[in-house]
Amino acid sequence: MKIHKEGYGILLRLLLLLALANILLIVFLPAGHTAVSVSQLLSGAFYLFVLWFFRVPSRSFNPDENLIVAPADGKIVAVEETDENEYFGDKRLQVSIFMSPLNVHVNHFPIGGQVRYFKYHPGDYMVAWHPKASAKNERTAVVIENGENSSVLVRQIAGAVARRIICYARPEEQVQQGQELGFIKFGSRVDLFLPLDVKLLVKPGQKVSGKKTIIANFR
Repeated sequence: MKIHKEGYGILLRLLLLLALANILLIVFLPAGHTAVSVSQLLSGAFYLFVLWFFRVPSRSFNPDENLIVAPADGKIVAVEETDENEYFGDKRLQVSIFMSPLNVHVNHFPIGGQVRYFKYHPGDYMVAWHPKASAKNERTAVVIENGENSSVLVRQIAGAVARRIICYARPEEQVQQGQELGFIKFGSRVDLFLPLDVKLLVKPGQKVSGKKTIIANFR
């Protein structure tokens, strides 16, 4: 397991801030004061939590062009047929994955192919599981076209806590299934918009793991 590059700056600044706060307590409070010990304990626990948030577990992966893999760790909060009007302009099967602050927050390309569309949308910061979050919150939209099967839209959505979406996709680039799509900091959601004729393999309430759980098969 390693630490994601998006966490380097935050972890360094946080370490310096916590160290400074604890040094000031040691300087201005009497030796052995309880507040110093409590502060050191809480600072260490908080730093370990943030460090854990930016973890990138090592996962073996074998690409398969007939499968759609989970783009993120989390829980399936919605599976429904819906109108997708940003790119496709037709009905699609929407699968939504909610990522809590405890989940791994790296996002992956669910299929391999060519990036046909990318757009960043500024927006609100409603709780990520809200039904309107997919259309109202800050988000990115990426469409990957698999020449042999079909196209899939992936939408990264910010939540009430997540205020920073990182997306590495660039229009017309060729990407591999399981390759890093991006990173969302501190709790969020990822939506998939799939063709209606896929064979769905997940259900609401199910926990999924990025690059490991199979969301659906292309028929």
